[in-house]
Amino acid sequence: MVDPGGVVCRHELTDQERELFTPLVPRAKTGRPRVEDRRVINGMVYKIRTGISWRDLPERYGPWKTVYTRFRRYALDGLFTRALQQMQARADAAGDIDWLVQIDSTIVRAHQHAAATGRKRGTLRQDEPDDHVFGRSRGGLTTKIHLACDGQGRPLAVMLTAGQRHDGVCARPLLERIRVPRSGRGRPRCRPDHVVADTAYASRGFRAYLRKRGISHTIPEKRDQQRHRRNRGRDGGRPPRFDPDIYRRRNTVERCFNQLKNSDGIATRYDKTATSYEAAVCLASFLLWARSV
Repeated sequence: MVDPGGVVCRHELTDQERELFTPLVPRAKTGRPRVEDRRVINGMVYKIRTGISWRDLPERYGPWKTVYTRFRRYALDGLFTRALQQMQARADAAGDIDWLVQIDSTIVRAHQHAAATGRKRGTLRQDEPDDHVFGRSRGGLTTKIHLACDGQGRPLAVMLTAGQRHDGVCARPLLERIRVPRSGRGRPRCRPDHVVADTAYASRGFRAYLRKRGISHTIPEKRDQQRHRRNRGRDGGRPPRFDPDIYRRRNTVERCFNQLKNSDGIATRYDKTATSYEAAVCLASFLLWARSV
């Protein structure tokens, strides 16, 4: 959105970001004229970056119901996920993706407004979890964001679970969400060159899964695993290969989380449904990619 003085307002799309995102927005062929796409998308971005209520959107973005309805429609249609994949495909075609992939997770507290979600039978979509990926712990209701990012700290795959879900259980489905489309013919690229993770992912099953797919990895061994292997003597086998220099790069995924959480709507969950919150994370991820191209 541009103010009367011709200056781009804060928390809105830049011209470059708009040129990358607007072509992906579906256009209605019939019906009455609708609010300009750029105004509505700027309203979505403003809401996610500031974390305000939909009802409190500034009037310059048009009716708040219009912005919310269109955001919800795009979320259910998977538009933000496709936009993220298009950015990844563009970078991959230019050879700009570092396939040394880091995986990790972060806990996000849910706001009390997000927790007030109706759970009537028959009212949820088939792809919406019954618990809306809310987990209950001592800190209250939480959601966990599982993230796989490339070597430059840009999201490749996003997955949401309840806050108490263990990272190791989600490692395999998270990696299977990496699907970078090819610019021409061919299947999407799904296999990293190397995976870096912390001890939460140090299970034998996950290591076996990576070896089966031909993916090298750098994951430190837990102390109890080391002790158990030593106690078995020769039968314990060799310790897994570990490169400390590569492991130092694991902070890249932490920096990626920090950039995503610069948006207040990501750092605290205000969305009542998992579909809407995941769409918000994908839109924030798209903006990270747009800054790097």
